[in-house]
Amino acid sequence: MHMKHGLYRTKKALKDLGNKTIDRRTVTGKALAEWRSNLVRDLGGDPSTQQSALIDLAVKSKLLLDSVDSWLLTQPSLINAETQSLLPIVRERQVLADALARYLTILGVKRVSKEISLSDYVSEKYGQQDSSKSKSNVHVNKPASDSLTSHPEEKDLDA
Repeated sequence: MHMKHGLYRTKKALKDLGNKTIDRRTVTGKALAEWRSNLVRDLGGDPSTQQSALIDLAVKSKLLLDSVDSWLLTQPSLINAETQSLLPIVRERQVLADALARYLTILGVKRVSKEISLSDYVSEKYGQQDSSKSKSNVHVNKPASDSLTSHPEEKDLDA
């Protein structure tokens, strides 16, 4: 029984053309690009060459896995009635899932925080400001008791 799930065609396209086959204008391409950028961000934002290679393998594995999962979900059954066994693609799907899990395990499962200086954070959050303006825009909140005791003459304004 010959299954037309497209796995071999997808694998061949990825092998022959590499990342060029993942068109970032398509919904799938955009989703994979977002997943990749989230993975890079979770790793701290500046992956090494080795990490980049593993990230590329993980992205390709995810594409294949998602494609196989989509096809499997459209099937009336995952069991071959003649042999009363799982379709071979189910086993291949598990191999893909295991490979993706291995790549992600090697990369690490903990999110790495990107270290950023206070000045970089302020610049990123609020944009570049003139240093003379930024000094005048700084406000220090004092507790109410400090503000009342520092100006005793203001206490009797309502009296």
